[in-house]
Amino acid sequence: MSADVSTAVARPNGAGASIRHRRTLPPMAAFVGTALGFAGLYLAAGAPTSLFVLFEREWGFPSWVLTVAFAAYAIGLLATLVVAGSLSDYLGRRPVLIGSLVVELAAMLLFLFATDITGVIVARVIQGIATGAATSAFTASLVEVAPARFKRLGSIIGGTAAAGGLGLGALLTGIAVQFTSNANVIVFTTLTVIMVIGLLVAIFSAETVSRRRGALRSLFSRVTIPAVARPEFRASIAVHLAAWMLAGLVLGLVPTIIRDIFHIDSGLLTGITVFLEPGAAAVAGFVFGRFAARRTTLIGGVGVFAGTIVIVAAIVLGVLPLVWVGGLIGGAGFGASFSGALRTVGPLANPHERAGLFAAVYVVAYLAFGVPVIIAGQLIAPLGLLTTVLIFGAAIVVAAAVGVGAQLRMARRAVSSEETGTPRKL
Repeated sequence: MSADVSTAVARPNGAGASIRHRRTLPPMAAFVGTALGFAGLYLAAGAPTSLFVLFEREWGFPSWVLTVAFAAYAIGLLATLVVAGSLSDYLGRRPVLIGSLVVELAAMLLFLFATDITGVIVARVIQGIATGAATSAFTASLVEVAPARFKRLGSIIGGTAAAGGLGLGALLTGIAVQFTSNANVIVFTTLTVIMVIGLLVAIFSAETVSRRRGALRSLFSRVTIPAVARPEFRASIAVHLAAWMLAGLVLGLVPTIIRDIFHIDSGLLTGITVFLEPGAAAVAGFVFGRFAARRTTLIGGVGVFAGTIVIVAAIVLGVLPLVWVGGLIGGAGFGASFSGALRTVGPLANPHERAGLFAAVYVVAYLAFGVPVIIAGQLIAPLGLLTTVLIFGAAIVVAAAVGVGAQLRMARRAVSSEETGTPRKL
Protein backbone atom coordinates (compact mmCIF):
# COMPACT_ATOMS: atom_id res chain seq x y z
CA MET A 1 0.00 0.00 0.00
CA SER A 2 1.06 3.57 -0.53
CA ALA A 3 1.18 5.94 2.41
CA ASP A 4 -0.44 9.34 2.79
CA VAL A 5 -2.66 9.25 -0.25
CA SER A 6 -5.50 11.77 -0.12
CA THR A 7 -8.94 10.33 0.60
CA ALA A 8 -10.71 13.27 -1.01
CA VAL A 9 -10.22 14.60 -4.50
CA ALA A 10 -10.77 18.32 -4.79
CA ARG A 11 -13.79 19.07 -6.97
CA PRO A 12 -15.29 22.37 -8.01
CA ASN A 13 -18.49 21.33 -6.29
CA GLY A 14 -16.87 20.17 -3.09
CA ALA A 15 -17.00 23.39 -1.12
CA GLY A 16 -15.86 22.96 2.42
CA ALA A 17 -14.42 19.49 1.83
CA SER A 18 -11.40 18.64 3.90
CA ILE A 19 -8.41 16.68 2.74
CA ARG A 20 -7.52 13.79 5.04
CA HIS A 21 -4.64 11.40 4.71
CA ARG A 22 -4.55 7.67 5.35
CA ARG A 23 -3.04 4.54 3.92
CA THR A 24 -4.77 3.48 0.70
CA LEU A 25 -4.30 1.04 -2.13
CA PRO A 26 -2.17 2.20 -5.10
CA PRO A 27 -4.40 3.53 -7.91
CA MET A 28 -3.92 0.51 -10.19
CA ALA A 29 -4.66 -1.96 -7.38
CA ALA A 30 -7.76 0.03 -6.39
CA PHE A 31 -8.93 0.07 -10.01
CA VAL A 32 -8.50 -3.68 -10.49
CA GLY A 33 -10.02 -4.43 -7.09
CA THR A 34 -13.01 -2.17 -7.74
CA ALA A 35 -13.61 -3.81 -11.12
CA LEU A 36 -13.49 -7.28 -9.58
CA GLY A 37 -15.74 -6.19 -6.72
CA PHE A 38 -18.31 -4.85 -9.19
CA ALA A 39 -18.20 -8.06 -11.22
CA GLY A 40 -18.46 -10.08 -7.99
CA LEU A 41 -21.65 -8.25 -7.04
CA TYR A 42 -23.25 -9.41 -10.29
CA LEU A 43 -21.65 -12.84 -10.07
CA ALA A 44 -23.72 -13.23 -6.90
CA ALA A 45 -26.81 -11.87 -8.69
CA GLY A 46 -26.53 -14.45 -11.47
CA ALA A 47 -25.65 -17.38 -9.21
CA PRO A 48 -29.20 -18.34 -8.11
CA THR A 49 -30.43 -18.66 -11.72
CA SER A 50 -29.28 -22.26 -12.13
CA LEU A 51 -30.43 -23.11 -8.59
CA PHE A 52 -34.06 -22.08 -8.98
CA VAL A 53 -35.13 -25.22 -10.84
CA LEU A 54 -33.28 -27.30 -8.23
CA PHE A 55 -35.13 -25.45 -5.45
CA GLU A 56 -38.44 -26.08 -7.24
CA ARG A 57 -37.73 -29.81 -7.38
CA GLU A 58 -36.67 -29.98 -3.73
CA TRP A 59 -39.33 -27.73 -2.20
CA GLY A 60 -42.26 -28.34 -4.57
CA PHE A 61 -43.59 -24.85 -5.30
CA PRO A 62 -45.43 -23.74 -8.51
CA SER A 63 -43.35 -22.76 -11.56
CA TRP A 64 -44.60 -19.15 -11.55
CA VAL A 65 -42.95 -18.67 -8.16
CA LEU A 66 -39.60 -19.05 -9.97
CA THR A 67 -40.21 -15.81 -11.84
CA VAL A 68 -41.11 -14.03 -8.59
CA ALA A 69 -37.91 -15.29 -6.96
CA PHE A 70 -35.92 -14.15 -9.98
CA ALA A 71 -37.53 -10.72 -10.18
CA ALA A 72 -37.53 -10.04 -6.42
CA TYR A 73 -33.91 -9.04 -6.86
CA ALA A 74 -34.82 -6.44 -9.49
CA ILE A 75 -37.59 -5.05 -7.28
CA GLY A 76 -35.22 -4.53 -4.34
CA LEU A 77 -32.61 -3.05 -6.65
CA LEU A 78 -35.03 -0.60 -8.26
CA ALA A 79 -36.46 0.60 -4.97
CA THR A 80 -32.96 1.33 -3.68
CA LEU A 81 -31.82 3.00 -6.88
CA VAL A 82 -34.78 5.36 -6.80
CA VAL A 83 -34.10 6.32 -3.18
CA ALA A 84 -30.32 6.11 -2.86
CA GLY A 85 -29.01 6.04 -6.42
CA SER A 86 -27.22 9.38 -6.09
CA LEU A 87 -26.24 9.04 -2.42
CA SER A 88 -22.56 8.48 -3.17
CA ASP A 89 -22.46 11.88 -4.91
CA TYR A 90 -23.00 13.36 -1.42
CA LEU A 91 -21.48 10.91 1.09
CA GLY A 92 -18.63 9.75 -1.13
CA ARG A 93 -18.14 6.46 -2.94
CA ARG A 94 -16.43 4.55 -0.09
CA PRO A 95 -19.16 4.79 2.59
CA VAL A 96 -21.85 3.70 0.13
CA LEU A 97 -19.77 0.82 -1.24
CA ILE A 98 -18.77 -0.37 2.24
CA GLY A 99 -22.36 -0.30 3.50
CA SER A 100 -23.68 -2.01 0.38
CA LEU A 101 -21.15 -4.83 0.55
CA VAL A 102 -21.99 -5.45 4.21
CA VAL A 103 -25.66 -5.84 3.23
CA GLU A 104 -24.62 -8.11 0.35
CA LEU A 105 -22.75 -10.30 2.82
CA ALA A 106 -25.93 -10.64 4.85
CA ALA A 107 -27.79 -11.73 1.71
CA MET A 108 -25.18 -14.41 0.97
CA LEU A 109 -25.62 -15.82 4.47
CA LEU A 110 -29.41 -15.87 4.05
CA PHE A 111 -29.02 -17.84 0.81
CA LEU A 112 -26.63 -20.20 2.55
CA PHE A 113 -29.09 -21.06 5.33
CA ALA A 114 -32.41 -20.80 3.43
CA THR A 115 -34.74 -23.76 3.97
CA ASP A 116 -37.63 -22.76 1.70
CA ILE A 117 -38.42 -20.48 -1.25
CA THR A 118 -39.60 -17.71 1.09
CA GLY A 119 -36.10 -17.47 2.53
CA VAL A 120 -34.65 -17.32 -0.99
CA ILE A 121 -37.05 -14.54 -2.02
CA VAL A 122 -36.13 -12.52 1.10
CA ALA A 123 -32.44 -13.03 0.30
CA ARG A 124 -33.04 -11.91 -3.29
CA VAL A 125 -34.75 -8.70 -2.14
CA ILE A 126 -31.89 -7.91 0.26
CA GLN A 127 -29.38 -8.72 -2.49
CA GLY A 128 -31.23 -6.33 -4.78
CA ILE A 129 -31.10 -3.60 -2.14
CA ALA A 130 -27.35 -4.03 -1.78
CA THR A 131 -26.80 -4.05 -5.53
CA GLY A 132 -29.05 -1.04 -6.05
CA ALA A 133 -27.10 1.00 -3.53
CA ALA A 134 -23.74 -0.08 -4.94
CA THR A 135 -24.27 -0.12 -8.71
CA SER A 136 -24.18 3.60 -9.53
CA ALA A 137 -21.39 4.14 -6.97
CA PHE A 138 -19.35 1.31 -8.48
CA THR A 139 -19.95 2.55 -12.03
CA ALA A 140 -18.83 6.07 -11.12
CA SER A 141 -15.94 4.86 -8.98
CA LEU A 142 -14.53 2.71 -11.78
CA VAL A 143 -13.98 5.81 -13.92
CA GLU A 144 -12.68 7.90 -11.03
CA VAL A 145 -10.19 5.48 -9.45
CA ALA A 146 -8.76 4.43 -12.82
CA PRO A 147 -5.28 5.76 -13.61
CA ALA A 148 -5.42 8.42 -16.35
CA ARG A 149 -4.60 6.04 -19.20
CA PHE A 150 -7.34 3.62 -18.10
CA LYS A 151 -10.28 6.06 -17.79
CA ARG A 152 -11.86 4.78 -21.01
CA LEU A 153 -11.36 1.20 -19.83
CA GLY A 154 -13.11 2.07 -16.57
CA SER A 155 -16.14 3.27 -18.51
CA ILE A 156 -16.13 0.11 -20.65
CA ILE A 157 -15.92 -2.13 -17.56
CA GLY A 158 -18.81 -0.21 -16.04
CA GLY A 159 -20.92 -1.25 -19.01
CA THR A 160 -19.79 -4.89 -19.10
CA ALA A 161 -19.19 -6.02 -15.50
CA ALA A 162 -22.90 -6.46 -14.80
CA ALA A 163 -23.54 -8.69 -17.81
CA GLY A 164 -20.33 -10.68 -17.40
CA GLY A 165 -20.97 -11.26 -13.71
CA LEU A 166 -24.56 -12.39 -14.27
CA GLY A 167 -23.52 -14.90 -16.92
CA LEU A 168 -20.51 -16.26 -15.10
CA GLY A 169 -22.53 -16.64 -11.91
CA ALA A 170 -25.13 -18.74 -13.73
CA LEU A 171 -22.46 -20.87 -15.44
CA LEU A 172 -20.45 -21.63 -12.31
CA THR A 173 -23.59 -22.48 -10.38
CA GLY A 174 -24.74 -24.75 -13.20
CA ILE A 175 -21.43 -26.61 -12.98
CA ALA A 176 -21.83 -26.94 -9.22
CA VAL A 177 -25.39 -28.27 -9.64
CA GLN A 178 -24.24 -30.81 -12.23
CA PHE A 179 -21.17 -32.17 -10.46
CA THR A 180 -21.73 -31.70 -6.73
CA SER A 181 -24.39 -32.76 -4.27
CA ASN A 182 -24.39 -29.55 -2.22
CA ALA A 183 -24.27 -26.76 -4.78
CA ASN A 184 -26.03 -24.18 -2.62
CA VAL A 185 -23.42 -24.40 0.16
CA ILE A 186 -20.47 -24.37 -2.24
CA VAL A 187 -21.76 -21.43 -4.26
CA PHE A 188 -22.74 -19.12 -1.43
CA THR A 189 -19.76 -19.91 0.76
CA THR A 190 -17.51 -18.94 -2.15
CA LEU A 191 -19.52 -15.78 -2.77
CA THR A 192 -19.28 -14.84 0.90
CA VAL A 193 -15.49 -14.93 0.61
CA ILE A 194 -15.61 -12.83 -2.58
CA MET A 195 -17.74 -10.19 -0.85
CA VAL A 196 -15.31 -10.00 2.07
CA ILE A 197 -12.48 -9.34 -0.41
CA GLY A 198 -14.56 -6.68 -2.16
CA LEU A 199 -15.31 -5.06 1.18
CA LEU A 200 -11.60 -4.87 2.03
CA VAL A 201 -10.87 -3.24 -1.34
CA ALA A 202 -13.55 -0.62 -0.70
CA ILE A 203 -12.21 0.06 2.79
CA PHE A 204 -8.65 0.61 1.59
CA SER A 205 -9.38 2.51 -1.64
CA ALA A 206 -9.04 6.28 -1.83
CA GLU A 207 -12.16 8.43 -1.84
CA THR A 208 -12.74 10.07 -5.22
CA VAL A 209 -15.37 12.74 -4.50
CA SER A 210 -15.65 15.29 -1.73
CA ARG A 211 -18.45 14.92 0.76
CA ARG A 212 -21.04 17.66 0.43
CA ARG A 213 -24.32 18.66 2.01
CA GLY A 214 -27.66 17.37 0.83
CA ALA A 215 -27.35 13.60 1.43
CA LEU A 216 -30.66 13.39 3.29
CA ARG A 217 -32.41 15.55 0.72
CA SER A 218 -31.02 13.35 -2.06
CA LEU A 219 -33.04 10.43 -0.69
CA PHE A 220 -36.19 12.31 -1.68
CA SER A 221 -34.92 13.80 -4.95
CA ARG A 222 -34.53 10.33 -6.48
CA VAL A 223 -32.47 9.79 -9.61
CA THR A 224 -31.20 12.81 -11.48
CA ILE A 225 -30.48 13.42 -15.15
CA PRO A 226 -28.46 16.56 -15.98
CA ALA A 227 -30.26 18.72 -18.54
CA VAL A 228 -27.41 18.43 -21.04
CA ALA A 229 -27.64 14.62 -20.93
CA ARG A 230 -31.42 14.32 -21.33
CA PRO A 231 -31.62 14.08 -25.15
CA GLU A 232 -29.09 11.23 -25.20
CA PHE A 233 -30.73 9.57 -22.22
CA ARG A 234 -34.14 9.62 -23.90
CA ALA A 235 -32.66 8.24 -27.11
CA SER A 236 -31.12 5.33 -25.20
CA ILE A 237 -34.25 4.24 -23.32
CA ALA A 238 -35.60 1.84 -25.96
CA VAL A 239 -32.09 0.41 -26.49
CA HIS A 240 -31.82 -0.38 -22.78
CA LEU A 241 -35.33 -1.82 -22.71
CA ALA A 242 -34.58 -4.26 -25.51
CA ALA A 243 -31.17 -5.33 -24.19
CA TRP A 244 -32.29 -5.90 -20.61
CA MET A 245 -35.57 -7.55 -21.59
CA LEU A 246 -33.49 -10.04 -23.57
CA ALA A 247 -31.33 -10.61 -20.47
CA GLY A 248 -34.50 -11.16 -18.43
CA LEU A 249 -35.80 -13.68 -20.97
CA VAL A 250 -32.54 -15.64 -20.87
CA LEU A 251 -31.85 -15.55 -17.14
CA GLY A 252 -35.45 -15.66 -15.98
CA LEU A 253 -37.12 -18.14 -18.34
CA VAL A 254 -34.44 -20.21 -20.07
CA PRO A 255 -34.02 -22.71 -17.17
CA THR A 256 -37.77 -23.44 -17.37
CA ILE A 257 -37.66 -23.50 -21.19
CA ILE A 258 -34.85 -26.06 -21.20
CA ARG A 259 -36.74 -28.30 -18.80
CA ASP A 260 -40.30 -27.96 -20.15
CA ILE A 261 -39.80 -27.38 -23.89
CA PHE A 262 -36.50 -29.17 -24.58
CA HIS A 263 -37.13 -31.77 -21.83
CA ILE A 264 -33.53 -31.60 -20.58
CA ASP A 265 -32.70 -31.74 -16.88
CA SER A 266 -29.02 -30.74 -16.71
CA GLY A 267 -27.48 -28.08 -14.52
CA LEU A 268 -24.48 -27.90 -16.84
CA LEU A 269 -26.50 -27.34 -20.03
CA THR A 270 -28.70 -24.82 -18.25
CA GLY A 271 -25.65 -22.95 -16.96
CA ILE A 272 -23.99 -22.91 -20.40
CA THR A 273 -27.15 -21.74 -22.16
CA VAL A 274 -27.77 -18.96 -19.67
CA PHE A 275 -24.09 -17.95 -19.67
CA LEU A 276 -23.70 -17.42 -23.42
CA GLU A 277 -25.86 -14.30 -23.71
CA PRO A 278 -24.41 -12.23 -20.82
CA GLY A 279 -20.95 -13.72 -21.43
CA ALA A 280 -21.03 -12.51 -25.03
CA ALA A 281 -22.27 -9.15 -23.75
CA ALA A 282 -19.22 -8.75 -21.53
CA VAL A 283 -16.81 -9.64 -24.34
CA ALA A 284 -18.58 -7.36 -26.81
CA GLY A 285 -18.34 -4.44 -24.43
CA PHE A 286 -14.56 -4.70 -24.58
CA VAL A 287 -14.30 -5.52 -28.30
CA PHE A 288 -16.46 -2.59 -29.33
CA GLY A 289 -14.77 -0.26 -26.87
CA ARG A 290 -12.48 0.92 -29.68
CA PHE A 291 -15.45 2.05 -31.76
CA ALA A 292 -17.24 5.39 -31.42
CA ALA A 293 -19.97 5.24 -28.78
CA ARG A 294 -22.83 5.97 -31.20
CA ARG A 295 -21.69 3.34 -33.68
CA THR A 296 -21.32 0.81 -30.87
CA THR A 297 -24.85 1.49 -29.63
CA LEU A 298 -26.29 1.12 -33.14
CA ILE A 299 -24.48 -2.15 -33.80
CA GLY A 300 -25.65 -3.39 -30.42
CA GLY A 301 -29.29 -2.54 -31.08
CA VAL A 302 -29.21 -4.47 -34.36
CA GLY A 303 -27.56 -7.40 -32.57
CA VAL A 304 -30.30 -7.54 -29.93
CA PHE A 305 -32.94 -7.41 -32.69
CA ALA A 306 -31.37 -10.26 -34.68
CA GLY A 307 -30.41 -12.37 -31.67
CA THR A 308 -33.91 -12.29 -30.25
CA ILE A 309 -35.40 -13.48 -33.53
CA VAL A 310 -32.94 -16.39 -33.66
CA ILE A 311 -33.61 -17.39 -30.03
CA VAL A 312 -37.39 -17.37 -30.43
CA ALA A 313 -37.17 -19.29 -33.71
CA ALA A 314 -34.89 -21.85 -32.08
CA ILE A 315 -37.35 -22.39 -29.22
CA VAL A 316 -40.26 -22.79 -31.65
CA LEU A 317 -38.25 -25.29 -33.73
CA GLY A 318 -36.87 -27.07 -30.66
CA VAL A 319 -33.21 -26.67 -31.69
CA LEU A 320 -31.09 -25.97 -28.60
CA PRO A 321 -27.79 -25.21 -30.44
CA LEU A 322 -29.63 -22.47 -32.35
CA VAL A 323 -30.61 -20.96 -28.98
CA TRP A 324 -26.88 -20.75 -28.24
CA VAL A 325 -26.24 -18.98 -31.55
CA GLY A 326 -29.02 -16.50 -30.83
CA GLY A 327 -27.66 -15.98 -27.33
CA LEU A 328 -24.23 -15.12 -28.71
CA ILE A 329 -25.66 -12.67 -31.26
CA GLY A 330 -28.10 -11.06 -28.85
CA GLY A 331 -25.55 -11.01 -26.04
CA ALA A 332 -23.00 -9.26 -28.24
CA GLY A 333 -25.73 -6.74 -29.05
CA PHE A 334 -26.54 -6.29 -25.37
CA GLY A 335 -22.92 -5.61 -24.44
CA ALA A 336 -22.31 -3.25 -27.32
CA SER A 337 -25.52 -1.26 -26.92
CA PHE A 338 -25.27 -0.89 -23.15
CA SER A 339 -21.60 0.03 -23.00
CA GLY A 340 -21.98 2.36 -25.98
CA ALA A 341 -24.92 4.15 -24.39
CA LEU A 342 -23.03 4.52 -21.10
CA ARG A 343 -20.03 5.96 -22.94
CA THR A 344 -22.36 8.42 -24.66
CA VAL A 345 -24.09 9.82 -21.58
CA GLY A 346 -21.33 9.41 -18.96
CA PRO A 347 -19.11 12.30 -20.12
CA LEU A 348 -22.12 14.64 -20.14
CA ALA A 349 -22.34 14.61 -16.33
CA ASN A 350 -20.12 16.44 -13.85
CA PRO A 351 -18.51 14.27 -11.15
CA HIS A 352 -21.14 15.20 -8.55
CA GLU A 353 -23.93 14.30 -11.02
CA ARG A 354 -22.50 11.03 -12.30
CA ALA A 355 -23.94 8.55 -9.78
CA GLY A 356 -27.41 10.05 -10.14
CA LEU A 357 -27.23 9.76 -13.92
CA PHE A 358 -26.04 6.16 -13.82
CA ALA A 359 -28.82 5.42 -11.32
CA ALA A 360 -31.34 6.66 -13.89
CA VAL A 361 -29.84 4.37 -16.52
CA TYR A 362 -30.06 1.36 -14.20
CA VAL A 363 -33.65 2.16 -13.22
CA VAL A 364 -34.62 1.79 -16.89
CA ALA A 365 -32.44 -1.32 -17.22
CA TYR A 366 -33.85 -3.14 -14.22
CA LEU A 367 -37.45 -2.25 -14.92
CA ALA A 368 -36.87 -3.99 -18.26
CA PHE A 369 -35.00 -6.84 -16.57
CA GLY A 370 -37.53 -7.68 -13.85
CA VAL A 371 -41.07 -6.53 -14.66
CA PRO A 372 -41.54 -8.40 -17.99
CA VAL A 373 -40.37 -11.64 -16.34
CA ILE A 374 -43.01 -11.29 -13.62
CA ILE A 375 -45.67 -10.65 -16.26
CA ALA A 376 -44.44 -13.64 -18.24
CA GLY A 377 -44.67 -15.80 -15.14
CA GLN A 378 -48.35 -14.92 -14.80
CA LEU A 379 -49.02 -15.59 -18.50
CA ILE A 380 -47.49 -19.08 -18.58
CA ALA A 381 -50.45 -20.81 -16.90
CA PRO A 382 -53.27 -19.35 -19.07
CA LEU A 383 -51.35 -19.06 -22.38
CA GLY A 384 -48.64 -21.70 -22.17
CA LEU A 385 -44.87 -21.30 -22.05
CA LEU A 386 -44.32 -21.23 -25.81
CA THR A 387 -46.94 -18.54 -26.46
CA THR A 388 -45.52 -16.48 -23.60
CA VAL A 389 -42.04 -16.69 -25.12
CA LEU A 390 -43.40 -15.54 -28.50
CA ILE A 391 -45.05 -12.48 -26.91
CA PHE A 392 -41.91 -11.72 -24.89
CA GLY A 393 -39.72 -12.01 -27.98
CA ALA A 394 -42.00 -9.78 -30.04
CA ALA A 395 -41.82 -7.05 -27.37
CA ILE A 396 -38.02 -7.19 -27.41
CA VAL A 397 -37.88 -6.95 -31.22
CA VAL A 398 -40.18 -3.90 -31.24
CA ALA A 399 -38.15 -2.15 -28.52
CA ALA A 400 -34.89 -2.86 -30.37
CA ALA A 401 -36.28 -1.44 -33.62
CA VAL A 402 -37.45 1.72 -31.85
CA GLY A 403 -34.06 2.06 -30.12
CA VAL A 404 -32.11 1.78 -33.36
CA GLY A 405 -34.38 4.38 -34.94
CA ALA A 406 -33.81 6.78 -32.03
CA GLN A 407 -30.03 6.38 -32.30
CA LEU A 408 -30.12 7.03 -36.05
CA ARG A 409 -32.07 10.24 -35.43
CA MET A 410 -29.50 11.41 -32.89
CA ALA A 411 -26.70 10.62 -35.34
CA ARG A 412 -28.39 12.64 -38.09
CA ARG A 413 -28.97 15.51 -35.68
CA ALA A 414 -25.28 15.53 -34.75
CA VAL A 415 -24.22 15.58 -38.42
CA SER A 416 -26.67 18.39 -39.13
CA SER A 417 -25.32 20.43 -36.22
CA GLU A 418 -21.75 20.00 -37.44
CA GLU A 419 -22.66 21.03 -40.99
CA THR A 420 -24.47 24.19 -39.86
CA GLY A 421 -21.95 25.04 -37.15
CA THR A 422 -24.65 24.88 -34.47
CA PRO A 423 -23.35 23.74 -31.05
CA ARG A 424 -24.42 20.17 -30.34
CA LYS A 425 -26.96 19.86 -27.51
CA LEU A 426 -26.02 16.45 -26.17
